[in-house]
Amino acid sequence: MVVETIALSESELSEYCRQKGLYPEQVKTWKQDCLAGFESTPTRKPQALKQSKSDRKQIRKLEKELRRKERALAETAALLVLRKKLNALYEEDQEDD
Repeated sequence: MVVETIALSESELSEYCRQKGLYPEQVKTWKQDCLAGFESTPTRKPQALKQSKSDRKQIRKLEKELRRKERALAETAALLVLRKKLNALYEEDQEDD
């Protein structure tokens, strides 16, 4: 959308947006976001590194929690299987008496 509308005037942009069911403000916001994404300022790189470091830390934390929950689920499933077997064994013993 941004590339298609880059050369349009204000009235042409409004007409284009009406045809597509959009608001001109949306396209303008997208354009600003695109331009901001292409900027490479010295202050932006440390922020990105800091963000990616915190993201990696959070990913490790979530993966650790996921492994813990998977182990707990496996243990619970094993206990349920054992309980079923034990109940089936007691039922057979009671039928034999």
